[in-house]
Amino acid sequence: MTSRGLVLFALMAVIWGIPYLFIKVAVAEITPATLVFARTAIAALLLLPIALARTDVRSVLARWRWVVAFAAIEIAIPWVLLGSAEQHLSSSLTGLLIAGVPLVGAVIAVVTGGTDRLGRTGVVGLLVGLAGVAAIVGGDFEAANATALLQVGLVVIGYALGPAILARRLQGLPSITIMGLSLGLTAVLYTPIAALQWPTTTPSGAAILSVVILAVVCTAIAFLVFAALIGEIGPVRATVITYVNPAVAATLGVLILGETLTLGMVVGFILVIAGSVLATRRPSSASADDRPAHDVASQVPVADEPAA
Repeated sequence: MTSRGLVLFALMAVIWGIPYLFIKVAVAEITPATLVFARTAIAALLLLPIALARTDVRSVLARWRWVVAFAAIEIAIPWVLLGSAEQHLSSSLTGLLIAGVPLVGAVIAVVTGGTDRLGRTGVVGLLVGLAGVAAIVGGDFEAANATALLQVGLVVIGYALGPAILARRLQGLPSITIMGLSLGLTAVLYTPIAALQWPTTTPSGAAILSVVILAVVCTAIAFLVFAALIGEIGPVRATVITYVNPAVAATLGVLILGETLTLGMVVGFILVIAGSVLATRRPSSASADDRPAHDVASQVPVADEPAA
């Protein structure tokens, strides 16, 4: 890997590892829906002008139904659920659970008609990953809120479905335009909700700063940096950051928010990563055309996927 590739990789490891910390801070003072509105509105204002200048929006609008579907499944629904869950769960636990996205992606690829059946290695990977998830949840004694855990589970499913939509229904289209339009649509959707839930008192500087960082750094800049990373080291190697982000999230939660990171959570995270590698493992002889959708989808830059 080149020096530039290493720098970009390190940036993405941090950029997509910090959202959980800032979501935790923000939702302590504003509602999850308000946070989604502010984050998507700011990010859309930054990305859409770039998209309009670089690409032809008409090609994306021709498949507007799938753009709407992607916006709902990848952004609108998961982000509000994530904010709601972090009102009850630690950011460390949330970040570690999101590491299960590749496991769900492997299942989705098979269920929706991927070219390969889940072989013996894949089944073992899923079982190992599930054991890891159980260890992570059991390792956080504050995670007694079943609703919040269910919300994170739905986020994981959304984050796994989003790339499949990109790969199968929006392939060949400029991803920056897809993301810009998706963020704009989500902002419009949440405008009336945010207006009703707007805080009656001005949030603290920490909360406002968290919103700005989530929108500018973790969404707009993240998307552009990830696209550059893919151009530098290739799509497959770029997705390795998926395994680094949760560790960054857990570390920040412990160091900054004073959250508890137990041995069970650490062991569980290792099991989830090992299970993900096994479940998504492909024979070295497989060609690009033979890869299932979740492998192809991993090549499409998706802002905040599967971080937050």
